[in-house]
Amino acid sequence: MPINQLETNLSEITTTIAYLEKKGCTDQKLLNNLKNERDRLLKDLKLK
Repeated sequence: MPINQLETNLSEITTTIAYLEKKGCTDQKLLNNLKNERDRLLKDLKLK
């Protein structure tokens, strides 16, 4: 269960990336932007 807004956002972005990849999304720009945002959140939470 997410404790704060950063963790909530991280969870939702991760779920969205997994969903789009499973559905065969070919928009690499969108996927890269989501992955970059996920990496930024991980750094903010000091998890990466």
